[in-house]
Amino acid sequence: MASNLCLMSMKFFAAFSTNSPSMFAEGVHSLADLVNECLLFFGVMRASRDPDTLHPYGFSRERYAWSLVSGVGIFFLGGGVSTYHGVTGLLNPVPSEDLTIAFAVLAGSLLFEGGTALVALRQVRQAARESDMSVLEYVKKGADPTAVQILLEDAAAISGVGIASVCLTLSHITGNPMYDAMGSIGIGALLGTTAIFLIRRNLSMLVETSMAPHRESMVITTLLSDPIVKSVHDVKSTAIGIDGARFKAEVQFDGGLVAGKCLRDVDMEMEWAKVQALGSKDELEMYLRGHGQKVVDQLAEEVDRLEIRIKKTVPEVKHCDLEIL
Repeated sequence: MASNLCLMSMKFFAAFSTNSPSMFAEGVHSLADLVNECLLFFGVMRASRDPDTLHPYGFSRERYAWSLVSGVGIFFLGGGVSTYHGVTGLLNPVPSEDLTIAFAVLAGSLLFEGGTALVALRQVRQAARESDMSVLEYVKKGADPTAVQILLEDAAAISGVGIASVCLTLSHITGNPMYDAMGSIGIGALLGTTAIFLIRRNLSMLVETSMAPHRESMVITTLLSDPIVKSVHDVKSTAIGIDGARFKAEVQFDGGLVAGKCLRDVDMEMEWAKVQALGSKDELEMYLRGHGQKVVDQLAEEVDRLEIRIKKTVPEVKHCDLEIL
C-alpha cells in the first residue's frame, strides 16, 4: 500500500507537471490500486474471524464480498474517471509540456509493477498447484480472490504503463495531443474490463458453489472403497472460503458387516444361555432392545470413522455430514 501511495503521488505530480491525460489516468489507476488493496486487506481481516453461533461455518465468504466491492470501485473510480478525463482531452486538447518527468515515472513504475507481478504470479502458481489446477483455471475459478486480484491488478498496471508510454511517445513525435487523450481512454477501458472480470468472478463465488469435481469424486471414491459402504446417494458439496468445503451424502451400509462388527466381541455361549433363560415376551423384548442399541452405537462409530478418513484424504473437507439410509 505504501508503494502504491508513492507511485500515485509521483504519477499525479507528473500529470500536473506535463498536462498529460495519460499520466493522469495512470495516477487514477494507482489510486484505484491503493483503494483496492485497502479493501482486500479489510476483507481478509473480516474473513479471518472465528465462527460463532450465528455463523457456524465462519466468515470466509466475506472475503469475496469485499473483493466484489473492490472490483466495483476499480470500475467506477479507475475506468470511469480515466475514460471521462480522456474524452475531455479529446474535446479540449491541450498540448503536453516537457515529458521527461512523465517518461521517468513510467520507467520506474514499470520496474516496480513488474517485480510485484512476478511475486503475485509465483503465489498464484503455488495456489494453483495445491488445487490441482492450471494457472489460467485458477485465475478464473480459484478459491483465493486476493491473490488473483493482486495479480490482475499488477498485470493491468504493466499494460497501463505500456499504453501510456506508447501514446505519450506518439503525442511527442506528432505534436498531436489527441494521442495522449486516447491513451487515457485506453487505460480506462483496460481498468473497466479488468473490473468487470473481477466483479463477475467474485459474484459467482458469493453464490454457493460445489467443490472441484475431481476433489468431490475423490471423497466419493474414499467412501465406496470402504467395505462397509454399499452405495452413496444424494451427494452435495459446498466450497467454504479459500481452503474449506462441506460434504453431505446419504450412505447405504452393508447391514451384515455392521451386525458382524457388533458381534465380534460377543461371547456366544453366554448370549445363548441368556436367550434360553428368557421366560416371557417382555424379557425377550428387553433383550432385543439392548442389542438394538449396540447396532445404533456401531453405526455411529462407523460414521465417525468414515468422516475422519474423508478429512484425512481430502483435507479441505472441514464439515462432513453422512446420513445413513
